[in-house]
Amino acid sequence: MSAKDVFHEAVKRGLEKEQWTITDDPLELGWDEVKVKIDLAAERLIAAERGEEKIAIEIKSFIGTSAISDFHTALGQFLNYRIMLEVNRPDRSLYLAVPLDTYETFFQSQFAQVAAERYQLKLVVYDPIIEEIVQWIS
Repeated sequence: MSAKDVFHEAVKRGLEKEQWTITDDPLELGWDEVKVKIDLAAERLIAAERGEEKIAIEIKSFIGTSAISDFHTALGQFLNYRIMLEVNRPDRSLYLAVPLDTYETFFQSQFAQVAAERYQLKLVVYDPIIEEIVQWIS
């Protein structure tokens, strides 16, 4: 079993506060011999006529010694997981969850902004202390 991110429960509680129903913890997917586990999958009713919104979230803490190194790992996982979702669960949108302090620092750099735009990163910014989702960026 893979280790959960240090802020896994904080993000999970933040989603639940926003009326998301956690459907998978983790969401396990496979394609041939490749198997992955995306941290969370969730759903919520958006409007009776529109149905449910479905997401998958990869949670990152960015507590390593290098933000750029943590970003390389997170981006690689995000891109691979997006491919896996397109094949297995095309109805789910993938988000990368990042802590508020990292978003306010590293993700404001020109490099991170260009990378986020180029790779079409969808972000969930969370506050690990109050266990809330601060911002959704699509």
